[in-house]
Amino acid sequence: MKLDIYQKSGKKSAKKVTLNEEVFGITPNKHCVYLAVSSEMASIRQGTHSSKTRAEVSGSGAKPWRQKGTGRARVGSIRNPSRVHGSKAFGPKPHKYDKKVNKKVRQLARRSVLSQKVSENNFIVIDNILPETPKTSEFSGLLKNFNLTGEKVTVLTDTMEENLYLGSRNIKNICVVPVQSASTYDLLDCQMILANEASVEILNKQLS
Repeated sequence: MKLDIYQKSGKKSAKKVTLNEEVFGITPNKHCVYLAVSSEMASIRQGTHSSKTRAEVSGSGAKPWRQKGTGRARVGSIRNPSRVHGSKAFGPKPHKYDKKVNKKVRQLARRSVLSQKVSENNFIVIDNILPETPKTSEFSGLLKNFNLTGEKVTVLTDTMEENLYLGSRNIKNICVVPVQSASTYDLLDCQMILANEASVEILNKQLS
C-alpha cells in the first residue's frame, strides 16, 4: 500500500511511503480496541481511596450498656456503621485497577486503529514534521496548511525534539507522542494523525 507524503506547506511531494498491509490494511477488531483502551484507562486510576472501618474511626470501643435487661436494643459499639459518627460499612479501600491484556491483543488493537484511520483518510505523512524554531506560531502555521486548526490531532514522531515539544505544548487538543510508546488510546483519541516518514517505518517493523 502506498501513501502520499506531504510537505510542510500542505502540498504533495513526489515521494510516497510504503504502508505494511498487515499493519495499515487489516479489518479493525473493535473488541480488541475496547479491551486495550479499557485497560489503559483503568491503569490511570490511582486507587488510593480509603474509608475508615469501625476499628479505625475515633471513639470508644467499649460496649455502651449491658447486653440484656435495659429494654433497649443490643449495641456492641458506639462507632458501628448504623450510628452517627460511626464507621463506613463496606467502604472503599486502596487497591489496583489494573486489567491484564495480552501483548498480541494490544498490538492488534493498535493495528486496528491505524487501519481505520488510513481507510478514513485521517492519517497524513509529512516529510519533515520538526519545526525550525520553538515558536508556537510556526507549528500553528503547519496545522493551518492542512486545515487542522481547532481539530484534535495526534503527532507521531521518531524523536522528541525540543522545538516540536515547545512549539506544540500551548495549542489545545494537540498531543505529541513518540511513536515507540504510542498507545491505542493515543491513536484513537484524535480526529487526525500526523506522522513523519521515520515513524511509519517504525510502525511497519514494530507491529508487523
